[in-house]
Amino acid sequence: MKRYVKYVKPYWKSFVLCPVLMLTEVLGEVLLPAFMADIINIGAVRHDIPYIMGMGIVMLVTALVMMAGGIGGAYFAARAAIGFAGDLRSDVFQKVQSFSFRNIDAFSTGSLVTRLTNDITQVQNVILIGLKLLLRAPGMLMGAVIMAFIMNPSLALILLIVIPALALAIGMVIKVAFPRFEIMQKKIDALNSRIQEALTNVRIIKSFVRGSFEEEKFAASNEDLKQSGLRAFRVVILNMPIMMLAMNVTTLAVVWTGGRQVLAGTMPIGDLTAFTTYIVQVLMSLMILAMVLLQSSRAVASLRRITEVLDTEVDLTDAYSARKDAVITKGTVEFRNVSFSYYKDNAEKVLSDISFKIEAGETVGIIGSTGCGKTSLVQLIPRLYDTDSGGVYIDGINVKDYSLRHLRDSVGMVLQKNVLFSGSIAENLRWGDESADQDTMEAAASAAQAAGFISSFPEGYETNLSQGGVNVSGGQKQRLCIARALLKRPKILILDDSTSAVDTATEAEIRKSFSGSLRETTKIIIAQRITSVMEADHIIVMEEGRISGMGSHEEMLAQCATYREIYESQMEKEAIA
Repeated sequence: MKRYVKYVKPYWKSFVLCPVLMLTEVLGEVLLPAFMADIINIGAVRHDIPYIMGMGIVMLVTALVMMAGGIGGAYFAARAAIGFAGDLRSDVFQKVQSFSFRNIDAFSTGSLVTRLTNDITQVQNVILIGLKLLLRAPGMLMGAVIMAFIMNPSLALILLIVIPALALAIGMVIKVAFPRFEIMQKKIDALNSRIQEALTNVRIIKSFVRGSFEEEKFAASNEDLKQSGLRAFRVVILNMPIMMLAMNVTTLAVVWTGGRQVLAGTMPIGDLTAFTTYIVQVLMSLMILAMVLLQSSRAVASLRRITEVLDTEVDLTDAYSARKDAVITKGTVEFRNVSFSYYKDNAEKVLSDISFKIEAGETVGIIGSTGCGKTSLVQLIPRLYDTDSGGVYIDGINVKDYSLRHLRDSVGMVLQKNVLFSGSIAENLRWGDESADQDTMEAAASAAQAAGFISSFPEGYETNLSQGGVNVSGGQKQRLCIARALLKRPKILILDDSTSAVDTATEAEIRKSFSGSLRETTKIIIAQRITSVMEADHIIVMEEGRISGMGSHEEMLAQCATYREIYESQMEKEAIA
């Protein structure tokens, strides 16, 4: 828990002032029954109207002070809880941003969303309730018990039976409820993942007319969460009936015993009224404590899940980089006996013993069947993953020795799955260079063959894109992503099958623009079409995680049977078409 103290420090005044102000309410609640008893025992018995009026004013002032304390306490509780949760959420998000792909895969996107939202909200709520009630309830309990014993010690002995019995019952409820809340949070993870997947892929779902299938999957996850919630709250709902039964039975015992004392003349009627109020306060304070503790048990489960994220060891950092100040000046890329798998203990490698070198400014094409490791290969260059053995070198320096920020700033990458963000086209392009002016953006868009369709939009570069860029075509999305990468002016540019939705003529124009604007940039192009890589300085053919051939187009036709088969097959199809 020490790690969470830092989230309290900025708001320590609120954490202190809230309980103090709430204790003014406690003091008032303890005093008001005594004042009422005096009104009955002295004012009413003696028919002393001035005394009754005076005590009435005292009670009114006490109530106003209580109200001021309650409002102030609620304000500072909200300030403390919201501030704590906001800072915690920022740190958790920052930690998730530092995760490697392996770290993210270890959780799930839905689970991380739940931890950043629902789990932190649970912690916020318990802080809010706890600050307002956790000190108020014990204060009211202690005050009411003390006043009850001062007023009538023999009658107050009933509390010595009721309080331990209720504490035992509440403890049992919390013990059973805690693990059930933890299970419920995991079910929320699963539901969020299901919702995210369905909404992200809604167009595919509709195109395959699989809406009913997804509805069934959602219904199953939703039902699972519902049942988990019911199992948790079946225990929680026992709390209120137990408390109410105890309250009614205790009140009945007090009224019965106290009534006999009143009839015997050993207890004033006003004291019985006040004593009954104190008994209710004792039981209400226990009820409040039970509610706070139950809410806390759920928050503890959430806090444990948050701690899992914060305690996760990021397996890809530049903490041990030997040359953080190293600068990529040329863009020479070399793989030396590289092997890689997505799971550390997996004996089956995605890449095995990969070795090759690309000189600065060269263009290299990579082709091969689906699943042969092309994307995995290029992801090692900007350290989206780390090698299991061997090394990747840029300008003769191992990529692990560069700072991650500088390394990734020097590598422009257009991923296989093109991603655009909600916002204007200009905002999306400026991901490549946030300070880019209009002329620079237009130059990059022109090189990516995107300037034409951008200018056709009524709002041009200020055209708003929907989430994921769904209001532009696949080819337009690819060209915008290429333009965004070009704005980085990278030393190494990686295009991972990023022109598959573009016609061959447009693709040729894009490659032609590279020879001018990116003459000194090392270009690595993954493609399915031979025509996309024929003009490259070197072509790498991959099969089952290994390099089966490397050379120019003419050399590969002469030496590599796999390349020749792909070439002849595609040329034949084009001839038929």
